[in-house]
Amino acid sequence: MTHNNPTDTLPRLLAHNAKVHGTDIALREKDRGIWNEMTWADYASTATKCAAALRAAGVKSDDAVIVIGDNRARLYLAMVGVSMLSAHAMPAYAGATLSELQHFVGEANVSAAFAEDQEQVDKLLELREIGDGSPAMIIYDDSRGMNDYTASGLVAWEELIEAGEKALSADSALAEQLINGAKPEDPAVFMHSSGTTGKPKGIVLSHANLIAGSRNAHAAGAFVEGEEVLAYLPMAWVGDYALTVAAAIAFRFTISVPERQETVQRDMREIAPSLYLAAPRSWDNMLTMIQVGIENSTPLKKWIYHFFMDRSIEAEKRKLKGEKPGALDGLGKMLGEWLVFGPIKDQFGLTRLTSAFTGGEAIGEDTFVFYRGLGIALRQFYGQTETSAFSSIQAADEVQLHTVGKPLPGVEVDITDAGEIKFRSGSIFAGYYNNPKATAEALTDGWLLTGDAGYLEDDGHLVVLGRLSEVVYTASGERYVPNYVENRLKFSPYIKDAAISGAGRDELTAMVCVDFESVGHWAEVNGVPYTSYGDLSQRDEVATLLSTAFERVNNVLPDTLKIHRFVSLPKEFDPDDGEITRTRKLRRKVVEERYSQVIDALYSGESEVHVKAEVTYETGETGFVERTLPIREV
Repeated sequence: MTHNNPTDTLPRLLAHNAKVHGTDIALREKDRGIWNEMTWADYASTATKCAAALRAAGVKSDDAVIVIGDNRARLYLAMVGVSMLSAHAMPAYAGATLSELQHFVGEANVSAAFAEDQEQVDKLLELREIGDGSPAMIIYDDSRGMNDYTASGLVAWEELIEAGEKALSADSALAEQLINGAKPEDPAVFMHSSGTTGKPKGIVLSHANLIAGSRNAHAAGAFVEGEEVLAYLPMAWVGDYALTVAAAIAFRFTISVPERQETVQRDMREIAPSLYLAAPRSWDNMLTMIQVGIENSTPLKKWIYHFFMDRSIEAEKRKLKGEKPGALDGLGKMLGEWLVFGPIKDQFGLTRLTSAFTGGEAIGEDTFVFYRGLGIALRQFYGQTETSAFSSIQAADEVQLHTVGKPLPGVEVDITDAGEIKFRSGSIFAGYYNNPKATAEALTDGWLLTGDAGYLEDDGHLVVLGRLSEVVYTASGERYVPNYVENRLKFSPYIKDAAISGAGRDELTAMVCVDFESVGHWAEVNGVPYTSYGDLSQRDEVATLLSTAFERVNNVLPDTLKIHRFVSLPKEFDPDDGEITRTRKLRRKVVEERYSQVIDALYSGESEVHVKAEVTYETGETGFVERTLPIREV
């Protein structure tokens, strides 16, 4: 089977891998400290058994099957098995609330669900009780705590696979039917939009979409065959599925699943992946850990670190400006790799990294240049769920901080008269599930209107400014994109989230949420006492720290768009409170309504404002955070 067969589906490519590379390692998963490996032959066999069992249990084409939990090998196998039936594998975030799951059940006929553990089973059973009885069948991976459960339709993974074996034994032609049953245009996975402006929209990606997206990215040099990848990103995010399932099957990656989210860093060091994708905030967090480690080291080690790191960063800045390298840059890199860069990369599992990417939002210059100075060729990419994750990517030798690279081979890009980015490619979905109105607004003559404002530079690089729907005007008619300013505030390691106000006003103001880990460490190092997040966020010393970030952003903004005042909120924006999405995108309307009294105070000349903010706890119960917040001048 070639890499360009138009009849390819993920099950067929999986079967090909099992036949030609059957003994190679496809998956490994850490359990109780031990990495358990699965070959391509085992992968294909188990996914087929899963499909056979689901088929015998009554799961039909066009049914939906919820998959909920953190990254587990069996959940990935389950999604491939569901796709063999031309049914909809519908991954949900591990922290999804009951109301979010109710929305999923209301979209499609959910006949079954796969759950990671007891916690997720409890959630699905409650969903069944308050709804129409869906999902009737719940398959669980981790059996701990499940012995005393008597609810109907509960099935252990081992029982499911045993039932699949029996079904396959009873029908010698069934395995072949399952492998070849799905067509390229049939569903591979049922994703959802982020839901920043309302309920998330259903996005069904076909086998053809995902394979086209993977091949486009491969043709652009994003990855090669046989990459080592750590599967730690949320399973409900398209980037995880596109890499961990679609590209992994198409290009025979070896996928390693960490023991749990808390052990990702340690497990990553053991695996040392060759390809690593992370959001800007993850790269920021790793940088913070490196800086904390340096601060806690000896004076000699600090001096050696800064001697080589500072020079390497300056060399990268010159390189980004198009300047020629200095005469001693190469020697400094070589010695720095031996004394500083290599040991740091080893500590964080980055020693074998050849493909490093960031996406989802803009990354700060300091963070970006740091990693390139460390010897990691960090690149930015751009895509959406509707485009199967990949649309444009920076080439290794054409990195520019303000762009997201050139469109991938196989992807056409254009800019509308309104300044909106649009794409055309085989990786683009067919439309929103059961939502013809939204589909008609997004798809025109084969082109996807992304909803993002941007432009193409003369060299073909794409620049993304932010959501077109968020383009607003000040009272004087000055045009700006709040998200563009917010992202630049979040370049600071001390600001986790930000919300800019100014539409129809004379000037811009901001509400920010501090990063508790970064600011907390800074407070400990500098002897600033605090008792809680709310207490820390209101300290005068922290306000001074935040003011530095605001001044830095103001330096690159025109005078008419400079930020004049800000408030540090006493709680973080939280998906459970509806303030941000699961991918941490701001739900602007919710935030502006919930904190309307704060926004009014920022423009009324008051020196402080009293806030009572609702908080949702892990149990689902709600409470309030109440505090008087000082209004700070920039």
